[in-house]
Amino acid sequence: MERANFSACAGFGFASKERQGIFGTFAAFQEMILSEITMARLNFCNVLCHFSHSGVDDMADNMCHFGQNNFFADNGLAEESSTQTQLFFPADVHQMTKVIERIFFEPGLRFVYSTRSKVPELLDKDGKPIYAGDRKFEPGCDDVVSGSGIPCTGYIVSYGDALYRSLDAVHRLHQEGIVVGLVNKCHLNCVDEEVMQLIGKSSFVVVVESQNTKTGLGIRFGTWLLERGLSPKFVRCGTHADGCGGMWEHAYHQGYDPESIMSVVRKVMA
Repeated sequence: MERANFSACAGFGFASKERQGIFGTFAAFQEMILSEITMARLNFCNVLCHFSHSGVDDMADNMCHFGQNNFFADNGLAEESSTQTQLFFPADVHQMTKVIERIFFEPGLRFVYSTRSKVPELLDKDGKPIYAGDRKFEPGCDDVVSGSGIPCTGYIVSYGDALYRSLDAVHRLHQEGIVVGLVNKCHLNCVDEEVMQLIGKSSFVVVVESQNTKTGLGIRFGTWLLERGLSPKFVRCGTHADGCGGMWEHAYHQGYDPESIMSVVRKVMA
């Protein structure tokens, strides 16, 4: 069913700037349309895709819905910026809105991920939603949520349902006198060179995600750092262990809950 529906969407958005297909299914079924994604990319099709049930947050389906490789959607050859495949995983409802508003009429293949469950709004120090109001989302730009303009010992890089947990950890570490920055990498497969230089010259970088540590952002981010001659201490936190179901307890089981993140930061600093 996924293969037929995605092919129909790609056909509707074939070689046209005026049309696009809109496709949605569970993230676990993304692997079923790999060949169709390749054909759509080769034919410059315009498809906006939403893959729900990504990550492990508050989701009791079963193990097939977490630990999968979402990143293989971007498995084509190097592409021109005008036709590149783009992957996005917003951190809360406000950022999701801003992402869709910004990329809706972009050409090419766009893949947007979310969990099934609600996640908390990301709030600033005044208790106001960070991504509400006039704040814009710009593809290719990482967002320094915490630590902008101040010297940070190191940085946490996160996205999606792991972001609010990382923000909690950062606030609590600040109370201990450990100044750690936090970067929201919503645009998963695009390098923000300015932010990369900022965090790459710090003493450590910790990538925190709900995706598989074998196939997620972490292994790519480490490569990006090395390619630019940047060599901070580097640690990955994410889904790596078996377990029954996919409820919120898995954040603790997998080790990307706030306490675990704080422990990792203390360890890498030591």
